Amino acid sequence: MLLAALRHQVLHANQEIARRGLAPHTFGNASGIDRSGPEPLVVIKPSGVDYASLAATDLVVTDLDGKIVEGSLRPSSDLDIHTTLYREFPAIGGIVHTHSEFATSWAQAGRPIPCLGTTHADYFHGPVPLTESLTAEEVAEAYEHSTGAVIVRRFRTENLDPIAVPGVLVAGHGPFTWGKSPAEAVEHGDLLEYIARLAFRSVLLGARESGIPVYISDHHYQRKHGPKATYGQL
Repeated sequence: MLLAALRHQVLHANQEIARRGLAPHTFGNASGIDRSGPEPLVVIKPSGVDYASLAATDLVVTDLDGKIVEGSLRPSSDLDIHTTLYREFPAIGGIVHTHSEFATSWAQAGRPIPCLGTTHADYFHGPVPLTESLTAEEVAEAYEHSTGAVIVRRFRTENLDPIAVPGVLVAGHGPFTWGKSPAEAVEHGDLLEYIARLAFRSVLLGARESGIPVYISDHHYQRKHGPKATYGQL
């Protein structure tokens, strides 16, 4: 079985997004990439397969052009989004797409998630960005590829670092998160849902969407992720 270790990481990531309630039914997917060989290879969930019955042998291995290298099932319909992000964000090693309730609500409302507190600032360096809506031409021509492209365009336009901002809301659709591994991508998906839930309730209670002062959010992000980080054990 090709890429056995990565297959098990991706299997666990898919099982975790279901276990944590981030991907009900067969919604969502997780993938990972191996960049160590002569060409990068992606391992991804097959389309429409129930998480409870998913096995490592069911996962599909493709190249970055979406060509199947190993697997008898059809890969996730979101494959082209994943491969686009892997090509454009070379520092990432895993991607998760969910339809988690609160993050998807912000996406459907067409609103980025403002940084309203230090919990958010600990994990996302600034607001959780929102993409533009796809045009009719983009949907008709290549829906999944265009979805990946609008994510990349948002990050390029705003000069965002995908490591410092490990996720995005696709307008009208839902969240994508990523990390250096499939497991980290899951953690960011879970954290994004928690942040989205806090933000939703904070806005209902009257929080200003301008958010906390930038000097506070920057301090919290840098103390955890910066070159002189003080959070955790050395």
